[in-house]
Amino acid sequence: MIVTRFAPSPNGPLHLGHAFSAIVAQDLAREWGGRFLLRIEDIDGSRSRPELAADFRADLAWLGLEWEEVAAQSGRLASYRAAAERLKADGLLYPCNCTRAQIAAAANGTGPDGPVYPGTCRASGISEAASGEVAWRLDMAAAVRRAGPLEWIDERAGPQRATPEIFGDVVLLRKEAPASYHLAATLDDAADGVTLVTRGRDLFAATHVHRLLQALLGLPVPTWHHHPLLLDESGAKLAKRRDSGALGFGLAERRLAGGDGRALADALRRHALPAGISLGEGLDR
Repeated sequence: MIVTRFAPSPNGPLHLGHAFSAIVAQDLAREWGGRFLLRIEDIDGSRSRPELAADFRADLAWLGLEWEEVAAQSGRLASYRAAAERLKADGLLYPCNCTRAQIAAAANGTGPDGPVYPGTCRASGISEAASGEVAWRLDMAAAVRRAGPLEWIDERAGPQRATPEIFGDVVLLRKEAPASYHLAATLDDAADGVTLVTRGRDLFAATHVHRLLQALLGLPVPTWHHHPLLLDESGAKLAKRRDSGALGFGLAERRLAGGDGRALADALRRHALPAGISLGEGLDR
């Protein structure tokens, strides 16, 4: 059975881009008689606002979507710790107390997440006890050697060779949060039985890391479906950090103004987009 999911973070209101992503996930599940899940990713430190989860449910119902809700990330912290301890025991994680400024100054290139970490703390061998508050990074070279060659499949782009090394030594346990997106999303999708991971093209590259973590932790391997992004008039993707939810593109704003959510959902399905919005093309690899 196909199982898809929509997994928003309650750190800002949902916008049209979220609506498009949720519709894609639900419709793919319905097409094959499967299940569509809602998972609240609420471990983003002080940015998480629990009251927004209720708004998310109201927005999705307004669009005419139906879902099964699974445990929020805040209820899964033990699984993140257990996975991290397993990777530590395998010698694949090391503590890092570098600041963002230090990383940017010493970086030896740029990857999908920004400056590629130069391995400062891996080389210095700091101890957790001596370092105070730390992040835990994956020793990418050692992890790739351990896993061997890997592949994954995107429904739109076809088979892909996993190249997680383009990220460098990614953070799996953050200083300010129980787990990084890479670790939490990978573990959650496995725990929820997700068989088709639907998300925007901006996360295409992240799948290389997620496929590696699946191999290291013995997790099932889903198929992925990276859909196009909705873009604003400047050609930038709709995003919470750009306050797209408060610039006329927010779902709650339209819902509370008496808009027709089901009609909006049908228009998004037909790519009949509101003024100022376009559907991106091309595919990040």
